[in-house]
Amino acid sequence: MAFDIAVKRVYEPAEASDGQRVLVDRLWPRGVSKEKAELTLWLKEIAPSNDLRHWYNHVPERWDEFRKRYAKELDGNPEPLRELGALLEHGRVTLLFSSQEERLNNAVALAEYLKGKE
Repeated sequence: MAFDIAVKRVYEPAEASDGQRVLVDRLWPRGVSKEKAELTLWLKEIAPSNDLRHWYNHVPERWDEFRKRYAKELDGNPEPLRELGALLEHGRVTLLFSSQEERLNNAVALAEYLKGKE
């Protein structure tokens, strides 16, 4: 079964096509109310560790190594993956992130990781 995963900034308006909306950041995004976010779930336990997040710091040259280290963290953290997998069984899940970096962020890395597990 192919996962239907989308990735989107939490600051973009919610749309019906988003399906279930899951915030995958460890920190709550600035300036976004819980109502406006329209979340199904805030799964902060699936976010990169603080150490990894600080090390990466959105430096593009560290992207490949960040993805490897994050995948290793995910491999050792099965419970949030099970929780996300249960949502994916019911249709589209949109992974939400707050970073201004739209291509090289933890939600993109997580989506790639999940698609590699299909």
